Amino acid sequence: MRYELFERAKPILNQIQQHGFEAYYVGGSVRDYLMGREIHDIDITTSARPDEIEDIFDKTIPIGKEHGTINVVYNDENYEVTTFRAEEDYVDHRRPSEVHFVRDLYQDVQRRDFTINAIAMDANYKTYDYFDGEDDIKAKQIRTVGVARERFEEDALRIIRGLRFQSQLNFQIVNETFEAMATQISDIQYLSIERIVVELKKLITGINVSESFKNMKKLQAFNYIPFFKAFNMNKVFINEPLSFEIWIALMLAQQPIEDSLKALKISNREKSNIQNFVNLIKILPKVESKQDLITVVYDYNLSDIECVLTANDTLKENGLEIANPLIINATSIKETDAQLPIHTRKEMDVNGGDIIKHLQVKSGPWLKDVLRQIELAIITQQMNNTKLEILEWVDANVKV
Repeated sequence: MRYELFERAKPILNQIQQHGFEAYYVGGSVRDYLMGREIHDIDITTSARPDEIEDIFDKTIPIGKEHGTINVVYNDENYEVTTFRAEEDYVDHRRPSEVHFVRDLYQDVQRRDFTINAIAMDANYKTYDYFDGEDDIKAKQIRTVGVARERFEEDALRIIRGLRFQSQLNFQIVNETFEAMATQISDIQYLSIERIVVELKKLITGINVSESFKNMKKLQAFNYIPFFKAFNMNKVFINEPLSFEIWIALMLAQQPIEDSLKALKISNREKSNIQNFVNLIKILPKVESKQDLITVVYDYNLSDIECVLTANDTLKENGLEIANPLIINATSIKETDAQLPIHTRKEMDVNGGDIIKHLQVKSGPWLKDVLRQIELAIITQQMNNTKLEILEWVDANVKV
């Protein structure tokens, strides 16, 4: 896999070169290749202008033509091909006011964030490293291209990206770069929360998240980020990789702040997942009996319960009560799930309409409670899931 993606993209570089232009792999894919890491996608940079790329290839998509990026479709795969460019006069600490297309590779890579991401590589795997990025990879360190403060003034997101790379790659941030981060940290208040969240989702799952998270707090970065600035982050400790959703749920369980998730601007599905995790973090420590365990396993997704149990050490470190491992653990929840007679209300042999028809009464709030009682009776095997037995139970227990 280390070579495969490059080999599949090689014909694109060759075609561009056959038309008299330069073309290179660049960025994270080259860094990961040099580190022996798995490569997920490839970026190509070229001296050819966007119009020239469109002329060279039969199928293209102008996804960001004004910024020099054309999507080339080759063998049913999409490759982003971006023209060498120079950027000037960044506004709002996040985007350049002007982009110039250039023909020189050096001018292109000198605008990039960190030396480890500024290495280009041709189709024959020869590298072009103007800023000693390969030395920094060997030394396992993160250093900006050129003057650190200028790079962060241009785009404050680079501060969060640097901390994310520290977490993911287990690298150290050199002093000059970290000092510039501290100087410019307040500029992240101008960034959209969406851009920050993309980086935080990667940072929190990294192998060196412990040090990276401590540096986020040391820089007081959270003071400038919506949602997080409402929390006392000095009370939050992360010393092992977590999912983003578990992290946020942990914070909300530790420091409940109503409606705070709105500030994160994440999807409704993510919000729902986080709320489930908050509920589980609160419920699991209260599981004291077999019946409690059955109810929790029935009510919640098995993988969600496993996620919370996996985070037990972190939950405990953050002052949160954890589940009793003798009662609820990976084995017990799987065994309990396998023994459930039903897994959803839809599997019950009766529905609300059946009960209303049987009792010959109007629907009302009472019906929801009755259906819940029936569910619990079935999963705890107090009754069988048959229409006859359920309706007999209704006759004996429901008074409307």
